[in-house]
Amino acid sequence: MRLPSPRGPLSAVVMDILAHEDAPGPHPRLRQVTPPDPPDIVGEADIQLTLWTIYELSYHGLEGVDPGWEWDPDLLALRASLERPFEDQLRSLTRELVSTAVAEADDVGQSLFAFVDADQGPPMARYLQREASRDEMLEFLVQRSIYHLKESDPHSFVLPRLEGAAKVVLAELQYDEYGAGRPSRLHSDLYAQTLRMCGLDSEYGAYVDVVSAPTLALNNAMTMFALHRRLMACDMGHLGAFEATSSQPCRRIAGGLRRLGFPDAAVEYFDEHVEADAVHEQLALRGICAALVEQDARYLKDVFFGAAVCLALEARASAAMLDSWNAGVSSLSRSDLVREGVGA
Repeated sequence: MRLPSPRGPLSAVVMDILAHEDAPGPHPRLRQVTPPDPPDIVGEADIQLTLWTIYELSYHGLEGVDPGWEWDPDLLALRASLERPFEDQLRSLTRELVSTAVAEADDVGQSLFAFVDADQGPPMARYLQREASRDEMLEFLVQRSIYHLKESDPHSFVLPRLEGAAKVVLAELQYDEYGAGRPSRLHSDLYAQTLRMCGLDSEYGAYVDVVSAPTLALNNAMTMFALHRRLMACDMGHLGAFEATSSQPCRRIAGGLRRLGFPDAAVEYFDEHVEADAVHEQLALRGICAALVEQDARYLKDVFFGAAVCLALEARASAAMLDSWNAGVSSLSRSDLVREGVGA
């Protein structure tokens, strides 16, 4: 995919360096970068876009950018300087909730299900099912495309770090996410089909320039957990909460798409996840998270932290969309991309 457009001074410097300087370093300009220190990193688009761009070097890469940048020491140092306060804010946001859940945890799998069920996030799926306009539904699909076009890839980084039952179950879950041996059933490809059937651009990363900072933060947290071995149990807790909050919402979103007259091919992705994620939530919370804690009790806090981050950032991203729509404005920085019914 192409380099994103900058959203502030930090991302402007990083994009310019990636576009015009060859790797490897050293890179004095990167060493001179001073990251901003806002009180709310989750909502700071300049920081979140910079992190997302650096992380993307470990996924599909960026057009015209030397692959060697993935392991450039100066770029990794900048990444670390952004990750530290981001992780600190996530821990601060969820500390009380996690501490209470850990203190009350008995059966880990059951406790995680109860933890997720107790969440009172914004009623996004219900709104999409019953009230959303066509434009609002399209905006939701655009925001979600940042993750769903590389669905499950962040969690695959964790697979070689696991052992025993947790490893086997994650491999089983990922096999299903990647089509169960059928390339045409790749979940990321099914979502691309949804975008195309709705008149949107299905190219990977097409909408990164227009989605909200909380949407980027939701995706960045997944990747941060996945790329750091010390955070692998957090990533599995995140996966568990993600799967456990998917099946029923997907049923509602499918209903909303049908209410608005979108074709069946646009709904297939969500229909697939009604059944699949009802199974995946069991695999993730009982087969992976509970198995990790059984192997090492120190993972208990990590899996609850990961789950709490998933719920908190999902709520933040959903609230940003709903607040925009309630105010009569777009949740995207360029609403014309969906109002015209075409891609970027």
